[in-house]
Amino acid sequence: MNTENKKLKLPLDGLAGLKENFSSDAISGFIVFLLALPLSLGIAKASDFPPIMGLVTAIIGGLVVSLFMGARLTIKGPAAGLIVIVAGAVSEFGGGETGWHLALGAMVFAGIIQILFGVFKLGKLVDFFPLSAIHGMLAAIGLIIIAKQIPVLLDVDPVLAKGKGPFELFAAVPNFITNLDPRATLIGVVSLIIMMGWPYIKNKSIKMIPAPLVVLLIAIPAELYMDFQHTEPAYALVHIGNLAENIKFNADFSGMAQTGVFIKYVIMFTLVGSLESLLTVKAIDLLDPYKRKSDTNKDMIALGIGNTIAAFLGGLPMISEVARSSANVHNGAKTRWANFFHGFFLLAFLLLASHLIELIPNTALAAMLITVGVKLAHPKEFIQTFKIGKEQLAIFLVTIFFTLFEDLLVGIAAGVILKMFIHLFNGTPISSFFKAPTQVSFEGNIYWVEIDKSAIFTNYLGIKRKLEAIPPGFDVTIDLKGTRLVDHSVMENLHHFEHEYRNEGGTVTIVGLEKHKAVSKHNLAARKKSFA
Repeated sequence: MNTENKKLKLPLDGLAGLKENFSSDAISGFIVFLLALPLSLGIAKASDFPPIMGLVTAIIGGLVVSLFMGARLTIKGPAAGLIVIVAGAVSEFGGGETGWHLALGAMVFAGIIQILFGVFKLGKLVDFFPLSAIHGMLAAIGLIIIAKQIPVLLDVDPVLAKGKGPFELFAAVPNFITNLDPRATLIGVVSLIIMMGWPYIKNKSIKMIPAPLVVLLIAIPAELYMDFQHTEPAYALVHIGNLAENIKFNADFSGMAQTGVFIKYVIMFTLVGSLESLLTVKAIDLLDPYKRKSDTNKDMIALGIGNTIAAFLGGLPMISEVARSSANVHNGAKTRWANFFHGFFLLAFLLLASHLIELIPNTALAAMLITVGVKLAHPKEFIQTFKIGKEQLAIFLVTIFFTLFEDLLVGIAAGVILKMFIHLFNGTPISSFFKAPTQVSFEGNIYWVEIDKSAIFTNYLGIKRKLEAIPPGFDVTIDLKGTRLVDHSVMENLHHFEHEYRNEGGTVTIVGLEKHKAVSKHNLAARKKSFA
């Protein structure tokens, strides 16, 4: 273990951790609450759920899930990445109030499956999917969010956008511009400029103020000055209603009669929600100054419990949300109590000041969501994928296209199938698609791991099982000279293993790639053996 990590005393957990880190966790939880409040409302509204249900999910994610979760610093709540699935479920189950209740039925089942994923230790399944397909799925979600929020940003009549898919929405932008509301759009555009420009501010003191809070501090007074409540249509402002009236048993399981649709959305809620959560947990572990490793299976059980409760009560599905979790780390959170405090402050605000929420213009919320969409589908994602390899860009683009054209399930399946065809083209024998011969031997202080045939995304779970069985604190050598191909997903996963194992006091050396040729100059690009 390096000297820097030795100097850091690990924060206590449980009630002792609450007492020890009360100040730092409460402050971080309050700052995250300021971020979560408008985003939770906007995500719920964009998902065709009652806006108050976004807050209900975030409150459950904080007050309940934090008591069981296996990750220390992640924030649980509704996520923009699930907007597409939730809105799609509401629509396919009949739309409106009926669609919402039936979608909740599918969400309850998805939550129970997530609990089982954790119980049977299936959190590692995230490594089965090629990273380029996952990034393509997230980029497609970003594009769909942007497409759906443009008419909201321009405050056009919702009828103009109703029933349109992503391609149709982008094609209809000129029509939306023709029918925009100048005053509401002005608030939306100013909000968008603030959200997009905030990361470029150099002053550290100003930058500590959350951008969504700045948007609300400008948008609400502007709306009051223009008297939106009396001069604008009802769809210009957020409407949440009363918490006590909305909290009840809202899930309806009669949607099971639509067997195909029901199964489809149970799979999508489970798959995408679990993937996003596990990827976030992995990313936040890398940011943790104490280098603690999360228990992903325990975290999946906690997430499943939260999702099941939220769905019964009418809330959105929750995940470990990456933007709020990153903010949590950067604002000095020490333990999972920061997530608890974020939920506590949301509940307190909802009980004591809910009338202020109904002063928020929807164009301001749209600006926040468009910013999230831009981050997910940023041009740098395309450039970075291209740098890793042309074949990765092909998988990335195919996943995006089929997600936009059909849905997320079809999109990620298309990406997986294309990657398998690419591996066949590169000479990967079918016999090694799901199993890579991996031998582990031990001599002196060295564990020697020899991998043969091909190391690719579909067989990495077997390799990972062997690597995780190695005790901490040894010298590990991973020998890849017997492989014909090592794909990008495995290269990146081996990189993560090296990082984590070193943090536990051991060393990792990767050898045997001298005769392999990288498909690009990127250090994590796929490697093919050259027989020249």
